[in-house]
Amino acid sequence: MSISASDVKKLRDMTGAGMMDAKEALKETNGDFDAAVKYLREKGLADSKKRSDREANQGTIGEYIHFQQDRAVAGVLVELACETDFVAKSPEFKDIAKQIAMHVAAMRPGFLNIEDVPEDKINEEKEIILKQSENEGKPKEVMEKIVEGKISSFYSDTVLNEQIFVNPEIYEGKVGVMIEEMSGKLGERIYIKKFSHLEVGK
Repeated sequence: MSISASDVKKLRDMTGAGMMDAKEALKETNGDFDAAVKYLREKGLADSKKRSDREANQGTIGEYIHFQQDRAVAGVLVELACETDFVAKSPEFKDIAKQIAMHVAAMRPGFLNIEDVPEDKINEEKEIILKQSENEGKPKEVMEKIVEGKISSFYSDTVLNEQIFVNPEIYEGKVGVMIEEMSGKLGERIYIKKFSHLEVGK
């Protein structure tokens, strides 16, 4: 069954589980929230990742400036949040903030999370995909799956936490999952709070 971003967000708010874990739980339980909470608790994911109620008011700013012919033509700032000053000052934390800024410069995401994508933008994309499918003569019975697959690709292209991290030597997988794993490793809530991308002429 199709799981909406709003349902995933709701379950994450209820349990503190990671995005991918919440989505998997809803799929496994056919969208039943009570069963999904139980599923996460049984897996130990709700308890180990329930940090959403903790304040993450520490962190660092990752920055990247791209130069071309001795002038800066693009710049990125990323706020990576954490709970403690100790983690915020660690070389590993500061380095990953810098790496994420470099990723943003290279991949140019438009949104931080899936739930940040406006509904009208999603509907516009769906209409375009349907028109393309019709023009290609695709049968109506497969159009829903085509739309679902291409919307997923749209998220992978435009949403920062859904993008595959640009440097596979550091991490192979999605940016959001990388941050969740770092959170588990360091034992406190870590997340990308916001980012900003400036480019000359755009």
